[in-house]
Amino acid sequence: MVWGCMGWNGVGILCEVEGRMNAEQYVSILEECLLKSMEESGIDEENIIFQQDNDPKHTSKLATKWFEDHDITLLSWPAQSPDLNPIEHLWELLKRLLAAYQDPPKGVFELWERVAVEWNKIAKEECQKLIESMPRRVAAVIKAKGGHTKY
Repeated sequence: MVWGCMGWNGVGILCEVEGRMNAEQYVSILEECLLKSMEESGIDEENIIFQQDNDPKHTSKLATKWFEDHDITLLSWPAQSPDLNPIEHLWELLKRLLAAYQDPPKGVFELWERVAVEWNKIAKEECQKLIESMPRRVAAVIKAKGGHTKY
């Protein structure tokens, strides 16, 4: 499993998740990967609104405190809302890019290498397109009364 983020300036650093992620590992990933991603893309902590789902490790006291300590604003978010989460489309794109390889990876290390290579090829314009689609996504979910949409 991997953790990744995206913003207007493109994809962030991809982090490997070791085993089953818990609140401690999530905060460690935020510390190592989110902060470095923000730094590399030139985003100040005070100028970010971070979107995540309501997974218990994301809403844990430990994670909540971490966001508060770093002055990172969290976007209020409904549970179970994949239609509204633009990064889900990046994960789908990544899966398609990986499926285009002629031969399957020879092991987990080769798979990780391919994932990292393809993730880093994703253009910032792809991220921008997904971010710009948010008003249409929200309107579609409202029109569907919370049901599934084309997104």
